[in-house]
Amino acid sequence: MSVEISTGLGHIDVSVEVIATLAGGAALDCYGLVGMASRQQLKDGITELLGKDNLSKGVVVREDEEGIHVDMYIIVSYGTKISEVAHNVQSKVKYTLEQTVGLDVSTVNIFVQGVRVIQP
Repeated sequence: MSVEISTGLGHIDVSVEVIATLAGGAALDCYGLVGMASRQQLKDGITELLGKDNLSKGVVVREDEEGIHVDMYIIVSYGTKISEVAHNVQSKVKYTLEQTVGLDVSTVNIFVQGVRVIQP
């Protein structure tokens, strides 16, 4: 699956995996974010913290008639205000995708999968 962008010069197909990787990289720049979480939690509720090479696995990109929707599964740092971290991630991801790829992102949905204590 890919997202099609039409310009005066022709058509551009951007893979969903590319969009997901860009969104994951933009999210990691935000303060208070420990990392991306797997979309599928284990039975006992333990979340898996994904490494930097698996950024796209914590992101789901959907396209419909309303536009492009990005769902992000994140783990936040203990002691930070979760709503602020989520809002910063939403803003950063939307801005990055609009500036980098030229996409008009309708929604960025944040799913907080856990809270972790960062070791000093």
